[in-house]
Amino acid sequence: MDEITLVTGANKGIGREIAAQLAALGHTVVIGARNAELGEKAAAELGTDSVVLDVTDPASAAAAADTVEARYGRLDVLVNNAGISRPPGTDLTHQNPSSADLATLRAIFETNFFGVVTVTNALLPLLRRSAAPRIVNVSSSVASLTRNADLAAQLPISAGYTPSKTALTSLTLQYARELRPDGILVNAVCPGYCATDLNDHAGFRTPAQGAAAAVRMATIPKDGPTGTFVDDEGPVPW
Repeated sequence: MDEITLVTGANKGIGREIAAQLAALGHTVVIGARNAELGEKAAAELGTDSVVLDVTDPASAAAAADTVEARYGRLDVLVNNAGISRPPGTDLTHQNPSSADLATLRAIFETNFFGVVTVTNALLPLLRRSAAPRIVNVSSSVASLTRNADLAAQLPISAGYTPSKTALTSLTLQYARELRPDGILVNAVCPGYCATDLNDHAGFRTPAQGAAAAVRMATIPKDGPTGTFVDDEGPVPW
């Protein structure tokens, strides 16, 4: 039986590579994208399905869940990939806490943290119909408090993106604890520093490399791990 998989923010970058690699493994992939045209274009190129999904909009998430239910009746894998480093149309700049624009911080958290809650909760009823449900949250190495302490001199100050990803990894653990009795596996992954729109393509890894950890955790067996934070080399310190 094909795995039904939804990947948010999957019309480009790491999300697109996650979708492509899972489709190559035989998953029936649904690309979630805010822009219907871009989502349909990516789906046509990859041979997948698509659905309009703005993770910051509860009505959009509910409508996407209804669409997936009507087409497939269940969901086996949810990959919460959509994320931003700053609001669209703004420059990629360091965000000092003492001078940060609160609207900017809220916009980042709305996508990177609250968006995951919105989408996950909308799709949980469909995941509960799966024989082996999995949720994968795409986080970042900067989410690790240990790594931040070790690399403080090398990392930019970021009052928005970095704390939002730290919050996401913590949220992952809370979902894992809650959903463990239901057999729903919930894990966070770090793609590494990949060249994407998120960092104006400054990263040294490719999106295909960045997709590896998410693909691995999206395909673990039903008795696999839950409540972990990993990259493609193994566990990431919290």
